[in-house]
Formats: sequence, structure tokens, C-alpha cells
Amino acid sequence: MIQTSSSPKETQHSSLSTDLIADCRLPTADSLSSSLSTQHFLSPHTKIFIAGHRGMVGSAIVRLLQAKGYHNLIVKTREELDLTNQSEVHGFLAEEKPDYIFLAAARVGGIHANNTFRADFIYENLIIETNIIHAAWKAGLNRLLFLGSSCIYPRDCPQPIREEYLLTGPLEQTNEPYAIAKIAGIKLCESYNRQYGTGYVSVMPTNLYGPNDTYDLLESHVLPALIRKAHEAKLQGEKSLTVWGTGTPKREFLYVDDMAEACIFLMESGVTEGLFNVGTGCDVTIRELAETVMDVVGFKGTLTFDTSRPDGTPRKLLDVSSMKALGWQSKTTLQNGIAKAYADFLTHKPTFQPNQT
Repeated sequence: MIQTSSSPKETQHSSLSTDLIADCRLPTADSLSSSLSTQHFLSPHTKIFIAGHRGMVGSAIVRLLQAKGYHNLIVKTREELDLTNQSEVHGFLAEEKPDYIFLAAARVGGIHANNTFRADFIYENLIIETNIIHAAWKAGLNRLLFLGSSCIYPRDCPQPIREEYLLTGPLEQTNEPYAIAKIAGIKLCESYNRQYGTGYVSVMPTNLYGPNDTYDLLESHVLPALIRKAHEAKLQGEKSLTVWGTGTPKREFLYVDDMAEACIFLMESGVTEGLFNVGTGCDVTIRELAETVMDVVGFKGTLTFDTSRPDGTPRKLLDVSSMKALGWQSKTTLQNGIAKAYADFLTHKPTFQPNQT
């Protein structure tokens, strides 16, 4: 059973969704063993709070927890709990005292949103993670998993990206405020662990997609934007599909249900410290991605590239050897994942105005 508040109250703050996160040291073989908790507290009755349960990652975590038999899940809407309000968050966690927290709440978006709403992205993400992590410690809650983003790593760092590359070079400028907020979350987890002995873990997902994604062309990431644009191009009988940038940057994509599985795997394995990259270990060019989307959607036109638009980071491929060392790896292929995402889009898509860009 999912617990929710019975008397929603009005709050005012910007739309927050799911997405991503991370801690800070590259786990060695010895530290991976030592980070496993000897306290096996999990049961179907374990009280678990999922912050950001309506977003893409949070909703996937809820679905998988329920499928695995966990029934004491706590979720709160923005109207029921304003995560940007420190006193509300402190009071809520002090009263509920969940056994485990998944911190999946975040303000997220694609290149345009990150570059346009820079102040919103850094402020909202900083205050949400600060409120929850500090309130968790104040309430004596020692188990938490923080979700970050691959943009925390330097723009031009070596590939594939290892956890130890954090803070070794300049960030991609288009999403620097968001990245800095996520790096702060990683450092919060690391610092509370070192000073107070908490068991706060950070995970760094690659680009995610799947059910509950955002398909607004100004707010979404590249893959959901391509799904919508290819779908509309097919319906309107267009002869070509325009993609931002040159098509040459390489990206890695992970189906969101695989991400949820990785998060719950870390919880159930008893991991209590560290930063873990979560991805597939494989990447594709934006051109290859667009061609795959067109194939899945059934759009038979040609591709054109708007080179006046920014490319972003040239390549982002995560080294996922730490998760593999623990015994986890992704299962969903890109083709199959996009097919599942498109099926969900067709079932749940809102009414969009035809794309005029």
C-alpha cells in the first residue's frame, strides 16, 4: 500500500520531476566489500520514501518496489509536501522516519531548458537535496540514495567516464548550474557519511528515457524530443525530420526501468557509501539515435540537421565497471527500449499542438 496525505495543502513552487544523482569516490574492490551493510533490515514492511514519485525515475522505482512486494511506500505530491520548504521537510521526515529514502526529486530538462532557466535549475535542485539530506540526518535516518546526472563530469574528460573524473575539469556550459547543484548533492552525501557515519549512496545515471518522460520540445531531452518529432512528422506526411546540432555527438541511453532496478539493487545489496555510474556501457551518435527512432516510429523520410543549434558535450559514455563488480548490469537494448517508450507515448501522450519548429 502506498501512503499519501489525506489532506493536501496548497503550496507554490515550480514543477519538479524526476531524474538523476551521485556520491564521490571511486569504489575499489575492498571498499565495495566494506560498504555492504551487515544489517539486513529489508522486508515487505520496510518503510520507503520515494521523493519525486511522479517523475520518470521515481515512478519507475515505485512500480518496481511494488512488483517486488514492498508495500509500505510513502509518496507525497507537491501539494502535500513542498520539498523546497525546509521546515515542512524536517517535520515530515521526523514524523514518518522511513527506513530508506530514494531522492529522485529534481528540476530537470534538456539543453534549452537548462540554458534558459539557469537560476531555477540551480536553486530548486540545491534546496531540495539540501533539505532532504539534512533533514534525514537530523531525524536519525541513515539510509538514502541520491540520484544525479552524467552532466556532473567535465565536458572534455577521458572516455569512458570513471567516477574519479569528477571535478577534474570545466563543465559543459549549457547545463553548468544544474551540474553544480548535482555535484553539491554528491558532496553532501559524502560529507555526512564522513562526519556523521550515515549510509548515503549516490548514483550517476546516464541519459534516461521511458514511461513518464517529458515530450515538450522546449523542456525535454533529445530522445523523447525525437520520438515526438518523428511521430508528428509521420502523421503530417512530412518528407524530412530536423534534428538539432550536427548529429555527431555520442550519447549513452538507459531505459528507466533498468535504472530503477539498479537503485533497488543497491538498496537490497546493503551498499552504504560511494558514487556509482549507472548505464549500458555503449553509446551511439545522435544521427544513429534519430535513425533508430525513425525506424521504430515508422517515419520514412530523411534526416536534416540544424547546425545553428548547440551540440552540447561531444561525448558522454560512462564506465560502469563498479556496478558490474557488484553484480548488476542493464538488460534493455536501445531498440527495444525505444519501442517500449514509443508504445507508452502513444498510450499516454497529452494533446500537443503540431510542432512548428
